[in-house]
Amino acid sequence: MGKVYEQIDNRLRSFIEQQVVFFVATAPLAEDGHVNISPKGRSGSLTVLDPHTLAYLDFGGSHAETLAHLRENGRITLMWCAFTGPPAVVRIHGRGEPVFRDDPRWPELIGRFGDADGPGVRAIIRVAAELISDSCGFAVPFMDYRGERDLHADFFGRKTDEQFAAYCASRRHNATSIDGLPALPLPLPARSS
Repeated sequence: MGKVYEQIDNRLRSFIEQQVVFFVATAPLAEDGHVNISPKGRSGSLTVLDPHTLAYLDFGGSHAETLAHLRENGRITLMWCAFTGPPAVVRIHGRGEPVFRDDPRWPELIGRFGDADGPGVRAIIRVAAELISDSCGFAVPFMDYRGERDLHADFFGRKTDEQFAAYCASRRHNATSIDGLPALPLPLPARSS
């Protein structure tokens, strides 16, 4: 059944990279705050940086709960489920940090994403793994992957960086989360590369 790992070894890395969707969970410290779970899945938008660190692209959208929670307390869990092949679930519990577009680390990190660096990127989430584990996934259903949705990339691909910044500023829960926590720094920083 389940096992705990010291690091993201080659087998786990291969499993993670083969999954077309993953889930991110964060929460504020306040007991009455809202727990957030977000699906992620644009191809190439997640990379394993080393055996203890991952990063994924944070794209513009209507909310910025993950950014707010990470800025407040850094707690994050990432989860991958095998929807094809042998059943498996992998979780990485860790400390997450948003790297914003004006951060000196941005150019090096964004370069790790190749073609996935596209329209609508507002931050990179860097995750330091603290607990890496798997479980059976025996109850996870089989599901067929039909292809990428291109609506997000098309929508933001029609915007200049200035228009994207204006879009981010116009969304009610980009600057602050639904719980009132600071989220995306506005005005949106210009890209450092």
